[in-house]
Parts: sequence; structure tokens; C-alpha cells
Amino acid sequence: MSPEEKLKELGLELPPAPGPAANYFPFVENDGVIYISGQLPMWEGAMKYSGHVGSDLTVDQGYEAARICALNGLSQMKAALGSFDHLSQVIRVDGYVNSASGFTEHPQVLNGCSDLLKEVLGERAGHARMALGCNELPLNAAVEIAFMVAKK
Repeated sequence: MSPEEKLKELGLELPPAPGPAANYFPFVENDGVIYISGQLPMWEGAMKYSGHVGSDLTVDQGYEAARICALNGLSQMKAALGSFDHLSQVIRVDGYVNSASGFTEHPQVLNGCSDLLKEVLGERAGHARMALGCNELPLNAAVEIAFMVAKK
């Protein structure tokens, strides 16, 4: 089943690939590796989840924010590759969680991204991952996620 068919089966659709919010590229390719800039939980032009996970938001809300970041990342992947047929592997996911003081459940939040990638891409979704907490993110986003993918 293609990623597009899998998304449809899940009742999801890819949003348009987000443009950059400042002076940078949404993705850059170098030697068959595509580096995708940080994706926020933006949906239909608005921040869907903002605030600190662990005080303003629950872990489950952070998980959902990470899923939206993954959908935006998938849109960037498709824009960069032209088609998911050209995706060899998701190499790495770097996730940043806007965390309340003392919050330590960053991996559980980032599972929202990893789980969605696995549901949509299957074995090509297997990746290394970094899950970090920080005290603030751009636009007060709950989560920001950057991706590295290998092109066939």
C-alpha cells in the first residue's frame, strides 16, 4: 500500500508543504540526503498546539502535536522527493519539546511522530531519534521536529 493510500485509510491527508517562516529553505539535499527544516504543529495556517507540555498541555496533547509535525514533515518529504517512491529511508528525527520545568517524558511525546511515520511509511520509517526538552520554541509551539531522509 502506498503512503498516500495508507494516509487515506487512516483518515488523514497531507497538508500543503509549509513554507519557511524566515530566511532559510524548507529542505536541502546533499549527496542523496534530504535535510528537512523544523516542522511545527501548524494546521490550516494556525498553531494547533502551543505552550509547555507538562503544564499547559498533557503528554497526550504533545503526542498529537508531534503527529501534526510528522504530517508536515511528510509533506516536505514529498515536496523534496517529488514522490514517496523516491524515499529510501527516514534516517533521523530530531524532536524538541517545549517543556515545563521538571518534565521528562519527551520520548513519549515524540512517539507521536515516530508512530505516525511507521503507520504511513512502514519499514522505511525506521530511524534514529533525538528527543530534547527546551524552555521555549518558536511561536510558543509545543513541539518542533526536523527530519533527515535518504533518497533512492
